[in-house]
Amino acid sequence: MKTQGNDLKRVIVDFKKLTPEILGLLVEKYPDGYDDFHIIKFKNAKGEAVEAVEVISGDTKYLVKVSVKLELTMENYDEDDYEDYDDNDPDAVQAPIVNEDDY
Repeated sequence: MKTQGNDLKRVIVDFKKLTPEILGLLVEKYPDGYDDFHIIKFKNAKGEAVEAVEVISGDTKYLVKVSVKLELTMENYDEDDYEDYDDNDPDAVQAPIVNEDDY
């Protein structure tokens, strides 16, 4: 039986909390990257505007905040980089060096 979208636990994930598992799911779902069509816009509990892309794993819908760091990390993804880490280790995914002049 497939879980309905409304029954899923929703978790908002900032880049600092991104795990190898979630990153792998994002790359699998968006192999060519994401665009405006894929971005979900909503207000968080503090009333702040948030833009995110979603990916589902088991009973959880992850809403991963969109950022330049996320985009670059997905573009350069290599699952071998994470073989020495647990799937749920947020310290495994390192922020790329971002040159703000390029964006």
